[in-house]
Amino acid sequence: MDWYKRYLEKAGNSFLNPGKVSVLYGPRRVGKTELLKKLISSFEGSIYSGTGDNLELREILTSQELSKIATNFSKYELIFIDEAQRVPGIGFGLKLLIDNYPEKTIVVTGSSSFGLSKNIGEPLTGRNITRILYPLSVYELYNQSGGMKVHEQLENLMIFGGYPEVLNALTVTDKMEYLLSLRDSYLFKDILELENIRNPLKLTELLKLLAFQIGREVSLNKLGNTLGIAKQSVERYLDLLEKTFIIKRAGGFSRNLRKEVVKSARYYFWDVGIRNALINNFNPLNQRNDTGMLWENFMYMERLKTKHYKRIFSNDYFWRTYDQQEIDLIEERSGKLFAYEFKYSPKNIKAPKAWQNAYRDSEFMIISKENYLEFLI
Repeated sequence: MDWYKRYLEKAGNSFLNPGKVSVLYGPRRVGKTELLKKLISSFEGSIYSGTGDNLELREILTSQELSKIATNFSKYELIFIDEAQRVPGIGFGLKLLIDNYPEKTIVVTGSSSFGLSKNIGEPLTGRNITRILYPLSVYELYNQSGGMKVHEQLENLMIFGGYPEVLNALTVTDKMEYLLSLRDSYLFKDILELENIRNPLKLTELLKLLAFQIGREVSLNKLGNTLGIAKQSVERYLDLLEKTFIIKRAGGFSRNLRKEVVKSARYYFWDVGIRNALINNFNPLNQRNDTGMLWENFMYMERLKTKHYKRIFSNDYFWRTYDQQEIDLIEERSGKLFAYEFKYSPKNIKAPKAWQNAYRDSEFMIISKENYLEFLI
């Protein structure tokens, strides 16, 4: 099996810092555990490696007894805890460790931000470094293999996504089977374990509805009516699905136009392979009628990956007016506005007139299969 080089391998030294708790979030099965094992394999010193499934580990870290925690962990120079969201109140235990042994290096992983961040955030304010590991990105593949290799894989990436095991699968059938297995076995695991939702059927139905609404604002009332559940339940499910790295919310941008849409939201899938698995459609692009949706989802998430890995900070939105003028992505960064429209086939179109008139100093660009690499690297 090929090892795809992840961005954190280059940034490993700055991520694994003594005196800090390094937190690596990300979806299940994207390679968090393998990456961190690789990073700590060259560590010269004593290492403890455990998992949040370990009952003894849970008992010690949740005890909040310094003597007990010190007795069990003081001899280790690096402490690695995988799936740390399963340890209730882990942040307080790690705070005791890092406060009393600031020379230690502590690193934890989590596949649900709601399970881990609420336990780590407040206790470890100022003491933690947080990074996200996405499914493999165009940015990473380009840096490892070059532009031609990425371009040759573009259609496969749009259909099957960027999970490492999918990219390593030898046949189309193997890719499909893996994604369908991921859909059925792992997709809701954290939600079911941590939020006591017994029946994932409504979650699956909700995601299928979102899969056909990429690039469109969603109505919580309509989703609730279709699913036969309350609007408040739809809101809760969307929040949980976002915090477990399945979907990503985009809000509307507005500064000064009364006719701009700002109260609704759009949702994208972290991985287009998962999206296609949910609707069970792995057809090639020339046999699909949703290529535009796939391209928009793919480019939106690839751009987020690039910005996270390159430490480019921006506020991200979509833009639309009530008379249907729209732009897919607005980035607000460094005091400027950058507008991007995603079109798989290159088209020579200008920014909507309402946007040009309201935001004259902004930049506008069409991102197509002809220039996407420059946009993402």
